[in-house]
Amino acid sequence: MSTFTMDPDWLPFHPSPSKPKFSVPAGAVDAHCHVFGPGDLFPYAPERKYTPCDAPKEKLWELRDYLGFDRNVIVQATCHGADNRALVDALENSNDKARGVATVRREISDAELNDLHRAGVRGVRFNFVKRLVDVLPHDTLTEIAERIKPLGWHIVIYFEAQELPDLYDVFAGLPTTVVVDHMGRPDVAKDIDGPEFELFMKLMRENSHIWSKVSCPERLSQSGPPSYADVVPFARRIVETFPDRVLWGTDWPHPNMKSHVPDDGHLVDYIPSIAPTEELQRKLLVDNPHRLYWAE
Repeated sequence: MSTFTMDPDWLPFHPSPSKPKFSVPAGAVDAHCHVFGPGDLFPYAPERKYTPCDAPKEKLWELRDYLGFDRNVIVQATCHGADNRALVDALENSNDKARGVATVRREISDAELNDLHRAGVRGVRFNFVKRLVDVLPHDTLTEIAERIKPLGWHIVIYFEAQELPDLYDVFAGLPTTVVVDHMGRPDVAKDIDGPEFELFMKLMRENSHIWSKVSCPERLSQSGPPSYADVVPFARRIVETFPDRVLWGTDWPHPNMKSHVPDDGHLVDYIPSIAPTEELQRKLLVDNPHRLYWAE
């Protein structure tokens, strides 16, 4: 029994997602998901902004197999802060079917970075969403990027579209591959050809080291499930314009969802609408994540 009490407005993950109609290609990777706790084994951070449901590795493996995926990329969530023990435990018990993206503080030692690398970590995540962090990590971002470059790691950045003008030069100047979470959270009620989304397209167009996850339509959509139709044009434009620099993931167990509980089967069935050809599907789900996370 966890010693932590889940937030009363937290929506736990779907207990019985539908079986996808779309069959993902062999070797497909869910390149953005999380593990939470369980809190009695891996306590949530005192400074957390939310207390989630427990979502242990065993549930993640079960979902992976049910949806037809072969591998996972597990991203450290803010509820665990820079305590990566739950992440490392999952990686070390994945039979080499998972890689990780950690959260680290600037005082982390080189020995600790090497330990994370041996466990399967291949990136570091920085959160610029102001409602989720107390201090924006500008200085630490540049410093850590230089330190992880020799390891071949990349930087994952999470921000919202309205924040990009102030962050553009910082991200463009980073010395590593940069992966943007969830397309930089565009406002899909705005014009796809408008200045806000065009700035994100420019960031990718003019900086070949920047990738994007085309995940989380459930966070962006106003039209809602199961098709998330209003998000499709934005994600599809990114996939078709930058087919070698895109990733996709379920975002299971869907942190901080307040509107509805996403059906992970519906999220998989969304993939062909944003990657309409077999070639694009293979790049999105197999070639790109393997190149970034299992290059060795």
